[in-house]
Amino acid sequence: MNRQTPSASMNEIRAIAELNDRSREIFRRIVESYLVTGEPVGSRNLSRILPMPLSPASIRNVMSDLEAAGLIFAPHTSAGRLPTETGLRFFVDAMMEIGDVSQEERARIEAQMRVAASGHTMETALAEASALLSGMSRGAGVVVTSKSNARLKHIEFVRLDPARALVVLVGEDGSVENRLLNLPAGLPASALVEAGNFLNARIRSKTLSDLKQEIAARRSDMERELDVLTAKLVEAGLATTVGAADSRQLIVRGQANLLDDLKAAEDLERIRLLFEDLETQTDVIDLLTRAEDGEGVRIYIGSENKLFSLSGSSMIAAPFRDGSQKIVGVLGVIGPTRLNYARIVPMVDYTARVISRLLERGR
Repeated sequence: MNRQTPSASMNEIRAIAELNDRSREIFRRIVESYLVTGEPVGSRNLSRILPMPLSPASIRNVMSDLEAAGLIFAPHTSAGRLPTETGLRFFVDAMMEIGDVSQEERARIEAQMRVAASGHTMETALAEASALLSGMSRGAGVVVTSKSNARLKHIEFVRLDPARALVVLVGEDGSVENRLLNLPAGLPASALVEAGNFLNARIRSKTLSDLKQEIAARRSDMERELDVLTAKLVEAGLATTVGAADSRQLIVRGQANLLDDLKAAEDLERIRLLFEDLETQTDVIDLLTRAEDGEGVRIYIGSENKLFSLSGSSMIAAPFRDGSQKIVGVLGVIGPTRLNYARIVPMVDYTARVISRLLERGR
């Protein structure tokens, strides 16, 4: 499984490389404690759980070095320490042992996705994937995809009045979309039927984008088969539907899970800010879309992305593909920086692969 993450600065890399085994073990314990409890951990507690005998004073000296390296910090006046975002990034990139999805979890993901996809639209299946990830991670499950990825079964033009018509799009997955279209002046009723027949003869499981490209490439065929007004209707219908369908849609499930494990008033404020982030759909979509740039799972931690700079949140995301191996969307989990990365990374990756298989098989 590939993981893609932002790189650290040269100073951070140099400081991290100089850590000895004892420092790394103490740092590991601080991070692992934070990921489980969200609380700072002090030298006395560390001395009880470390595999080597070290006094609290010795541990405090190491913690001071880790703090100087920018890996941990002391919140308020607490004697304990928490990892910084740089520290979390180092842990995730260099020290974390990625787990695997259990057989029970694999079976659950496979079963729920098959049921959601069977006899329903792909949007319904993706909403189920978002809810599934939310329930298994205790974070917010997110999916972004483009409606232009849907393969078409039928197009029909339905006149509403002399100046307007509906373009009805029926997808192979059973989805139906209606788009409003302004009609050219003087268009006869027969032109609506002719335009529909012309497009339906060329659909053959194409996406809207594919269909638009084919019509543009064979413009001379259209002009030879159709009169001027009907040809304008075909072009206007495709322009309306493709423009609308190319817009990204965001599905978010399980925001309430983020309220389950609050430790303090500042946690509540952080979650409030994250909810505001999630309401800014354009920014979330832009962030998720970046995960389409390469293979594997992408991990964003805190202020590495401006969207989460205030809420201090993290996101784990992976792309999924259609039958032609084209990336058609991204799914993931958003939550606090103390997400269980080792468990959620393979879970997101596996769910993305299950959805890709469903799309490849046509469900």
